[in-house]
Amino acid sequence: MKLISLKEELLSNAYPGRGIVIGKSADGKKAVAAYFIMGRSSNSRNRIFVEDGNGIRTEAFDPSKLEDPSLIIYAPVRVLGNKTIVTNGDQTDTVYELMDKQQTFEQSLRCREFEPDGPNYTPRISGIIHIENGGFNYALSILKSDDGRPESCDRFTFAYNDPINGEGRFIHTYARNENPLPSFEGEPKRVDITGGIDEFADMIWTSLNEDNKVSLFVRFIDIETGKTETRIINKNK
Repeated sequence: MKLISLKEELLSNAYPGRGIVIGKSADGKKAVAAYFIMGRSSNSRNRIFVEDGNGIRTEAFDPSKLEDPSLIIYAPVRVLGNKTIVTNGDQTDTVYELMDKQQTFEQSLRCREFEPDGPNYTPRISGIIHIENGGFNYALSILKSDDGRPESCDRFTFAYNDPINGEGRFIHTYARNENPLPSFEGEPKRVDITGGIDEFADMIWTSLNEDNKVSLFVRFIDIETGKTETRIINKNK
C-alpha cells in the first residue's frame, strides 16, 4: 500500500465524517492517536470534547440546543491499563468492559454493529493501542452495513505489529460527501505522521473542512514510560 499524505487526504474530502489515526511518531519514541468529529446537522455540530479522567467525552456545547443525544454523546477515548481505546461511539464502553473481562478487541465488538441512522448506517470505527515492554501494537476495526443494506453487517479488523516510524493508518466513516453517505471502503489508509504533537494536531485541524469540522483529540504516548501528552481542539468556544 502506497504511503499517502494525511494532509492531502483530509484536504481532498469535505466530509470524511469521524476519523481515527493511529501510528508511531517520526522519532520512533511515541505511539500516536488522533480522533476527529465532523458534523453537517446543527445537532452534530453542537459538540465539544472535554477531558474525562484519562480519556475524553463529548458534551453539548449549548445544552439548550441538544436534540437527540443517542449517537453524539459518548466517551470516544478510555484507558484500560496499558491499552488506549479510541472509537466513534458508545462502543468504547463495550470494548472497555469486555476486554476487562479478558475478551479480545475483536471479540468485544461482536455484539455491536453499525449505527441505526438509516439511510447512512454510519460505520462504527474503533482502534486500540497496546503498549508493553518498550514496544507497542495496535488494531483498527470497522463494522459497516453491506453496501448500505442494513440486513447485513460486515466486520473487519486490521492488526499492526511493530509499527514503522513516522507512519500510521487512517480509517474514517464516510468515503465521500454524498447523500446518502457511502461507508468507508477498503483497508485503513497508510499515512505519514510528521512533527511533534502540536505540529501534528495543527496539521489535522487546519486540513479538515472549515464548515464541517467540530472537534479534534490528539495523544502522544511515550512507548518507554507510558507518559502521555494530549491536545484537544474544539471549534465551539
